[in-house]
Amino acid sequence: MATIRHRDPNTLSNYSAFKTVHTVTNFDISFDQQQLSGNVVLNLESLTEAQSDEIILDSSHVDVSSVKVNGQVSKWTLLPRMEPYGSALKIPLSQGVDQGQRIEVDISLQTSEKCSALQWLTPAQTANKKYPYMFSQCQAIHARSCFPCQDTPDVKSTFEFSITSPLPVIASGISGGKPVAVTGSSDRKLYKFEQKVPIPSYLFALASGDIETAPVGPRSVIATSPERVEACKWELEADTENFIQAAEKIVFPYVWGTYNVLFLPPSFPYGGMENPVYTFATPSVISKDRANVDVIAHELAHAWSGNLVSNASWEHFWLNEGWTVYLERRILAAVHGEEQRDFLSIIGWKDLIDAVERFGKDHEATKLIVDLKGKDPDDFFSAVPYEKGFNFLYYLEKLIGKDKFDEFIPHYFTKWKGKSLDSYDFKSTLLSFFENDTVASGLLNELDWDWWFYSTGVPPEPRFDTSLVDVVYELADKWRELSSGSSTFQPSKSDIASLNGNQLVVFLSRILISERPLTPKASELMGEVYGFASSENFEITSRYYRVGMQAGDRSVLPGTVALLGSIGRMKFVRETFRSLEEIDRELALKTFENNRDFYHPICRTMVGKDLGLSEV
Repeated sequence: MATIRHRDPNTLSNYSAFKTVHTVTNFDISFDQQQLSGNVVLNLESLTEAQSDEIILDSSHVDVSSVKVNGQVSKWTLLPRMEPYGSALKIPLSQGVDQGQRIEVDISLQTSEKCSALQWLTPAQTANKKYPYMFSQCQAIHARSCFPCQDTPDVKSTFEFSITSPLPVIASGISGGKPVAVTGSSDRKLYKFEQKVPIPSYLFALASGDIETAPVGPRSVIATSPERVEACKWELEADTENFIQAAEKIVFPYVWGTYNVLFLPPSFPYGGMENPVYTFATPSVISKDRANVDVIAHELAHAWSGNLVSNASWEHFWLNEGWTVYLERRILAAVHGEEQRDFLSIIGWKDLIDAVERFGKDHEATKLIVDLKGKDPDDFFSAVPYEKGFNFLYYLEKLIGKDKFDEFIPHYFTKWKGKSLDSYDFKSTLLSFFENDTVASGLLNELDWDWWFYSTGVPPEPRFDTSLVDVVYELADKWRELSSGSSTFQPSKSDIASLNGNQLVVFLSRILISERPLTPKASELMGEVYGFASSENFEITSRYYRVGMQAGDRSVLPGTVALLGSIGRMKFVRETFRSLEEIDRELALKTFENNRDFYHPICRTMVGKDLGLSEV
């Protein structure tokens, strides 16, 4: 058996000596104690000829009580904490293990209040305010705060879940059937799930709360709180199965059984998390106009890119997200028309520019391949791996031709199915596939790969089809002229009557990147005439408030503060806090303090850093 190269700098585990092949999690969910307790059983395979006599696992703020190796009580040590990676769990073995042989490690534990992966919500923090709620978010390196593991995307294992809770449970596996009552308990039930497709630790996922489901297709359901079922169902039922079928035609058949979406409470820090079987999604997707279902297309695309074929480390995160954005836009083009792909790419290009400007054009975080040695991957999270990664793949498609690139797509995902790879593996796979095609091979070998992989800043802007944005650009220009005093333009609600939600996003984004911001008076007029503040689409309201703050229009501040207390999605929260801090730092700090317990630990930490707070 080939050994694994230790190519992930963000794990303390010795995964080049032992590899987890199966994981069993037996947890009780205690809402009163706000903790998981139970045990995890890791089945590990030796990758060396008895050259290692210890197992080292990632662990962070986990209370370990005992360890067994092959059924026998074992010594164990938590090594000194090494930020930001935690305190490694060291388990000595009586002797080395022959290559290919397996050992079983059983760890009894409970999570602590410092667990960075879990958020516990009181009934008052939920939509219907009736029951508590908990959910996990393990990407990038937070699974180790739930249980000791090899917390690296370079290791994949199958999973079994046995979870007891007084409330319904969802996990990143296929349900084992109806829950059964726990003997001796008046309220707890046992929920079982199984994940037969090997997954990395960051895709371990749990949620428990007042959850109901409803079908949105022949192999899909939505799950959410009871009062939101119909709204969530309407938002997704028109597109979900079409998205799956479109993706299957581009790559190959979906392998995870069912594709479902759990809509979490509003504090969820991301648009979506691609947990297998159940995407965990922000309720901000539900805008009552189906304008944000591209989030679902994105998370579905992860079923192939990221979940089935994974980046080997977070230094190569673009392999997960760049590919996923590429597939997402191909899916949306197939379902809603080819012009949609370039239209969404224009929106993404603006996000890329924003991210590069925020970091600085020479910053390490603006590269496709980043150096994360000694660093926290969360600090590098931005639109760069998504949009710069997409633009690299888009460039390759245009370079060799779409028909040829379409032949490569299923080959790539078949070759790396169930495995992890880095950028150099991707390059060699692409070159190898086209080695007998003189034209394509010549173009790819002439490509400056190092420039794409290691250059900072923004790549050359592609020539996107602007047919869906031209009318929007014209309207934005009218507002800029109005604000400069050189126009007789009289705004009217009819200006935006024929524009969809995404076109309004482009309109507001265009205003935001203008060299001269609107005047406060023009900003206030825009709000009055177009009614952006009353929109249920956070993509629109968050951008409108940022336009207002950029203009110095303090009339948007009450709405801004209300938005920051109603949604925890970092895409909206971080940018809005940055704008709020520029116009009123004192208000920004007060707003953060008022909502700190509402935000997920990951969001709370990142916003605290954005605001320059040493203690979060």
